[in-house]
Order: sequence, then C-alpha cells, then structure tokens
Amino acid sequence: MASILILHGPNLNLLGRREPGVYGSASLMDVNRMLEQEAQLLGVAVAVFQSNHEGALIDQIHAALESHQGILINPGAYTHTSVALRDAIAGVNIPAVEVHLSNIHRREEFRHHSYIAPVAIGQISGFGPESYRLGLRALVTYLNQIKDTAADT
Repeated sequence: MASILILHGPNLNLLGRREPGVYGSASLMDVNRMLEQEAQLLGVAVAVFQSNHEGALIDQIHAALESHQGILINPGAYTHTSVALRDAIAGVNIPAVEVHLSNIHRREEFRHHSYIAPVAIGQISGFGPESYRLGLRALVTYLNQIKDTAADT
C-alpha cells in the first residue's frame, strides 16, 4: 500500500478561525479527517504533519525517503519565500503535489509566484478543502500510473 505524506505549512493550524472569508470555515482537523477518508477510498495510507517552522517541514520531507511514495503539501506562505523547501522536495525526488485553499493567482501579486511549483508534479488551488482532495486523487493516480508502467517493463 502506498503511503502519502501530507504536509501543512505555517498558520494552517488556524484554519476555521483565520480569515474565513479567504480560507473557509473548515478546521485543519476537518481537512485531515476528509483526507483520511479519501485515502481509505483510494487504498493508500496517509501521515499528516503541520508546522509553523520551515526546518520541521524540511525534516519531514527528508524523512519521507524512508517511508512515503508521495507528498501532498500546502506550504502556506513558504510557497512564495522558501527556496529551502523547494530544494528539499527536489532533493528527495518523491512526487509531490502542491495545494492551496485559495487561488493564489487571484490574490496579492507577491502570492503569484511559487518556489514549489517547478519541482511538483502539479498544483491545485482555489477550491478550499476540495483542493486537498483533488490533490490527493491526482497524486495517487500519478503513482498508480508509474507502478503500472514499471510493471509493463
């Protein structure tokens, strides 16, 4: 069974309370519960981690080499600032999907650039918590295609 590491970046622990007009009313616990249910339907395991600290997120990415086949990440504000997160994802070479609750391209100009997108297999934004579900489905589909291709060779 494939295992997916789900990473939530800074301030996502405040979901449901922080700017609900932008991020919605679902809590992080609600999002995690939804992802765990979706993972069961998809036949994968998930491990969830949230931190407001860049280094803690990087440590989780490095540790993923030992136990996870994919990474679903909402880097929060680190999307627009962290070359270190980008380098960690590139360094482990584990397929990653970047997700955002809000459409970062419809927000302030500084949010339009992602350091993560160039090293991710895809990016989904603007659908609230559904962005996570769509991201998980896309990542699992990608991993299954890789597995099927490897089995054919």
